Amino acid sequence: MSASTTAPSAPPRRAALSDPGYQAFLALRTVFTVAPILFGLDKFANLLVDWPGYLAPWIDGIVPGTAQQAMYGVGVIEVVAGVVVALAPRFGGWLVAGWLAGIILNLLTIPGYYDIALRDFGLLVAAVALARLAVRYAGPAGRDETE
Repeated sequence: MSASTTAPSAPPRRAALSDPGYQAFLALRTVFTVAPILFGLDKFANLLVDWPGYLAPWIDGIVPGTAQQAMYGVGVIEVVAGVVVALAPRFGGWLVAGWLAGIILNLLTIPGYYDIALRDFGLLVAAVALARLAVRYAGPAGRDETE
């Protein structure tokens, strides 16, 4: 194979850390790992907010049990989503974006929660950016290409 057709090797770690795209990838990967896990765990404690109040009444009427019991399920899903982002950000970014789309739909059906739905739309766009950046910066196994 000639030198012009060989695949470029991964940049040295120090050089990659100075790459703004890689910095953005690391920031998004960290946030979308930690935040879903922390918020998911808080669904069991309600320390940050009274989470059942964020469940639309029509969804509460569909799911079995109480709104708090529904939040336990939500918490489990969020913790799993955070772990998936940590292990496989290419897939995890899309998983979080899909989950946020569901949250936005829920919030748009509760009067007075439109500002939170708008914030979550921004988070959805960031999760898509993570998934797209992961194509470049995370290997197939989810490990950073620079490691």
